[in-house]
Amino acid sequence: MHRTVVERELELKLILSPERSIPVPARLGYRSDDPFAVHVTFHIGSDHPVHWTFARELLVEGVFRPCGHGDVRVWPTKVAGRGVVLMALSSPDGDALLEAPAAQVSSWLERTLRVVPPGSEAEQLGIDDGLAELLAPTPADDLWLRDPWPSDESADGE
Repeated sequence: MHRTVVERELELKLILSPERSIPVPARLGYRSDDPFAVHVTFHIGSDHPVHWTFARELLVEGVFRPCGHGDVRVWPTKVAGRGVVLMALSSPDGDALLEAPAAQVSSWLERTLRVVPPGSEAEQLGIDDGLAELLAPTPADDLWLRDPWPSDESADGE
């Protein structure tokens, strides 16, 4: 099975106040070998970008309606007549409210959904095949399962 990567560079806005925001270059990433997750990398002008990983399903739902709780919340809204997706991220290092263009996020999500359709994520992981391989009997199992302490009864009935 080959791995497929779907990436998209875009500019988000870090909302500092209702009147002020700053642009934040970001990359959306999706890998078919990690089919339940989306990866967002924020390039914040330092040597070390900030990485967030959360459920793809959360972003898919958040394009249409508010969802999530705790560390990641996502919801759609309109700003100056444009459709946007807001992402509220919370960590021990701080909180951030980011605005993403809804059309760009939606088209990227559609590409991920074509690569791995909803409901088929587990098949991509090969869990069933891996378990079958792990649990398959091997020649060594015969030795392991054989009684290492034969019974005290003698075979000839003595």
